[in-house]
Amino acid sequence: MPLGSHLRELRNRLVWSAVAVLLGAVAGWFLFDLVFGLLTVPLTEAAREAGREDDITTNIGSVTGAFDLKVKVSIFTGLLVSSPVWLWQLWAFVTPGLTRREKRYTVGFVVAAVPLFLSGVALAYVALPRAVSFLVDLTPEGTVNIIDTSMYIGFIMRILLAFGASFLLPVVLVALNFVGLLPARTILAAWRWVVVLAFVLAAVLTPSPEPTAMFFLAVPLCALFFLAIGVAAINDRRRRRRDEREGYAGLSDDEAAPL
Repeated sequence: MPLGSHLRELRNRLVWSAVAVLLGAVAGWFLFDLVFGLLTVPLTEAAREAGREDDITTNIGSVTGAFDLKVKVSIFTGLLVSSPVWLWQLWAFVTPGLTRREKRYTVGFVVAAVPLFLSGVALAYVALPRAVSFLVDLTPEGTVNIIDTSMYIGFIMRILLAFGASFLLPVVLVALNFVGLLPARTILAAWRWVVVLAFVLAAVLTPSPEPTAMFFLAVPLCALFFLAIGVAAINDRRRRRRDEREGYAGLSDDEAAPL
């Protein structure tokens, strides 16, 4: 496919993704109170555990602050609600590089990606109260911690989306393997770096003196990484056996011969 066609395809996929996010954001506008309440749970729980409900409050510091906050939360909701659509569009952009046989797994990739993304968001949400509690406990005695609501919500949303995206790593690795760009042995060679980065990411996003929250987020991510290696290894073995059985003459027109 020529470069121009690739760019047009990318543009179309981005447009459809943006439309889906926009429609989800419209729904999020009407669900603002529910979503905002859920996002503030980590802070309210932290304040209650510290016995400082009166000393820790949120604040909107400008005339347009409430509107900006509602737009931000609505877009966040739109990203979550529309995740099946934009994940499908992302995968659809990759599928032209697959053979006819490998395209059969398209639905399976999307079906795996959506729950993985939402699971990453959910796990981060469960671990957040401990992280927020640790940060709130740093407030000196006798002072009132007036937290900017927009900054707090932005902080929570970034963590949730970051972990949701990180849980897509196994799907991306397997997709690259199916395309033929990333063999299993190459993925396995990077396992030490991935494990270290997983724990560093978990430690940064869940600042707490207790390692529980860090392990709660890092261990599933590492497990998914090694699961991706297993799937990639099985696919490499299957492809190798097929090539040995059929020879290069058995390759389809849209499948590249291995180097």
